[in-house]
Amino acid sequence: MSDPETLSIYAAKAAEYADLVKIADTDPTLLRFIEALPRGATTLDIGCGPGFAAGAMAAAGMQAHAWDPVPEMVAMAATRPGVTAEQRTYADLTATGVYDGIWANFSMLHTPLADWPAQFAAIHRALKPGGLFHFGTKLGAGQSRDKIGRLYSYMTEAELTELFTTTGFDITYSHTGEEAGLSGEIAPFIVVQAHA
Repeated sequence: MSDPETLSIYAAKAAEYADLVKIADTDPTLLRFIEALPRGATTLDIGCGPGFAAGAMAAAGMQAHAWDPVPEMVAMAATRPGVTAEQRTYADLTATGVYDGIWANFSMLHTPLADWPAQFAAIHRALKPGGLFHFGTKLGAGQSRDKIGRLYSYMTEAELTELFTTTGFDITYSHTGEEAGLSGEIAPFIVVQAHA
């Protein structure tokens, strides 16, 4: 995520966003992700926001790393016990075979659509063989800004399934729904979990 307008909105609304997502540690898809990983797993929450998911991973005994490009979000994530938080982006993911699980929940959607294939490939490479990738995004087509100015990239469910397949992932779980985000707009979404 490198769009200056999007970054500045998250910086200005960090506390409001944290209030919006503070129940994330009870999310059934997060619990499913944690339960599917080995004891003491090494995980990465990329685009971690205030760090609730990484905090839940750490509380479950995992080596939880959390990355976000917004300093205000990194500061909040760093307060979660057991979480190692750093100011980083998808472009910084260059590791090979390091993580048992990578959690990318509604963060890649703020990166340019043209970058998604390379970002998926980097995630696949960074996972250990058979590692688990969690991905959440809004569904749609193309790129646009929401009513508060954040840049969004969209794929259809079919396009996303193809992207998972072509980058070497085996989808084991997915679900769709609709919800309102920080802007208040209701939008369709998909959550997918897949193994490398």
